[in-house]
Amino acid sequence: MFKRSLQLLLFACFVIAASWAADDPFLGDWKLNPARSNLSTQMKVESLSANKYAFDLGGNGNVETIVVDGTDQPGQNGTTLSVTVEGETWKVVRKKDGRTLLTANWSLSKDGNTLTDHLTGFDANGSPEPMTYVFQRRGGGSGFVGTWVSTSAALNFVLVLQIRPYEGNGLSIIDSSTGNARKVKFDGKDYRRVDEHTLDFTDKKANGEIRDTQQLQLSSDLKTLTMTTRVNGQSDPQILVFERQ
Repeated sequence: MFKRSLQLLLFACFVIAASWAADDPFLGDWKLNPARSNLSTQMKVESLSANKYAFDLGGNGNVETIVVDGTDQPGQNGTTLSVTVEGETWKVVRKKDGRTLLTANWSLSKDGNTLTDHLTGFDANGSPEPMTYVFQRRGGGSGFVGTWVSTSAALNFVLVLQIRPYEGNGLSIIDSSTGNARKVKFDGKDYRRVDEHTLDFTDKKANGEIRDTQQLQLSSDLKTLTMTTRVNGQSDPQILVFERQ
């Protein structure tokens, strides 16, 4: 799903902090380089009854249970989710406060082992941002039910991170397209600085279970920022490469 994994990265995986002054090398504006990035993602669909399904669209254990009947139903983080059967395809729509965040059309290959996700996300201004994911089935299942893994997402949208100081001993990471910011302080436990150019941090669920771990690493010339995220339960890491602006 469009920005399914990126939203997780921006609001969960970008939980980083550091007790450095204004000359912290991580500070600045960083633009995603799609050609150098690999956004591996995973999702799971489980059938619960005739038309009731459990969707884990980020592959991270955040399950949404809905009836596949085309109606808007409560989803995670204050959103609604709807899934409509249209012939041999499924149409997926996520909204928040009545505004459409994304639409997606899922289709299966003839052998049922490949799922193509044609997705359009909409930024805060309503501008469309199309993406296409190609998922491969991992393990059993039939139809859209099963575990699906993709490393083929074409990252054809603009993403700029603005990293700023936060209260003298933290960092604020701002998504310039939405204005959403994550402000965190370095605690030396879940969020720690390995060295001047490397940050390691852990994101946990409310129950203390690890959701994912990330590493942010600067190149020796301080011009490239690489984020490697390992989501609990997924075998393939997500690698996003940003270039200093």
